[in-house]
Amino acid sequence: MLEGVERAAGLESERFKQFLDRIPIAVGVAELLPVERVVYANQEFERLSGQPNATLLGKGWVALSGEASGVQAPLSMGDAIASGGDYLGAFHISRAEAGTVVDAWSSIIEDDEGKPVFRLVALVAAAARDPSLLDELENQVREKDVQLQELQHRVKNNLQMITALIRIEARGMSDLSTGEGFDRLAGRVEALGLLYRALGETPGEDVVDLGVYLSEIASAVMRAHAVEGIHLELQVDTWFVSIDVAMPTGLVVNELLTNALKHAFHGRDGGSITLHSTTDADGGCCVRVADDGVGLPEGTSWPKPGKLSALIVRSLLQNALASIDVRSAPNEGVEVEIAFRKKDAA
Repeated sequence: MLEGVERAAGLESERFKQFLDRIPIAVGVAELLPVERVVYANQEFERLSGQPNATLLGKGWVALSGEASGVQAPLSMGDAIASGGDYLGAFHISRAEAGTVVDAWSSIIEDDEGKPVFRLVALVAAAARDPSLLDELENQVREKDVQLQELQHRVKNNLQMITALIRIEARGMSDLSTGEGFDRLAGRVEALGLLYRALGETPGEDVVDLGVYLSEIASAVMRAHAVEGIHLELQVDTWFVSIDVAMPTGLVVNELLTNALKHAFHGRDGGSITLHSTTDADGGCCVRVADDGVGLPEGTSWPKPGKLSALIVRSLLQNALASIDVRSAPNEGVEVEIAFRKKDAA
């Protein structure tokens, strides 16, 4: 295509029109000012549209026959052209030989100052489309969508059942360490179930509102390990992250909250736990979990090397290019801060 004024001037030249007359693609051109009207249509355009130039030139695109074909919403080709867009869709033209289905494209041509001056429309004959086949395909898509929704519902219910069974089993364990291990596993399964539900609320996109997701995890952990006198301070911002970031972040927060409720306030009447998931104006993100409990036992660290929690943390650091800072002191609690940039978590 010619650029700027050259493109506009080219459309007005007799030589360029002769060139367009010979190409095997149907091309029509309209001036946009002062009122959009068709000023040129080549021979192929006349043939495919089934309309001689005398019925189209000097008029708006509304004079062009053709209705949207197949599963598209009822729409005339003239209205589709006026609404803009590059690929306009497939249209059935009853005036043409034996009825023709064409694919239509539209493009605006500007001058050097960026001012729209022409609209170019191209039509290409499409392969024969059987309307009954298109209807059948549409029905199949609907059926698959229903089946997928049912599958999602079953998976969510199964995760809830697994969580409940694991916790029931954990309560019956005589070995407290084994029971606690089952309980932690149940918490992780529940966190994954919440993630799955969150994904279902953003159809077609593998993203999760991290603030909402972490709030739901916090509520689930507090319900499962409710301890009288322990207060949760929650502050979250709404922001979306990829599933690869949401999953390890949720598992880490689940682990930290569970640790705090089970061990941070041993020998105390109560205390407070903080969960913040916030963003700042510079595109930074911070997830902070802290408690004012007894702190980590001397000589220990979190996460413990070789444990599943260490693997989860490593996954988070890699997937979100995150940094993690763990601080603890005797009788001053534990504070874990995970920081990353919003663009790395998107």
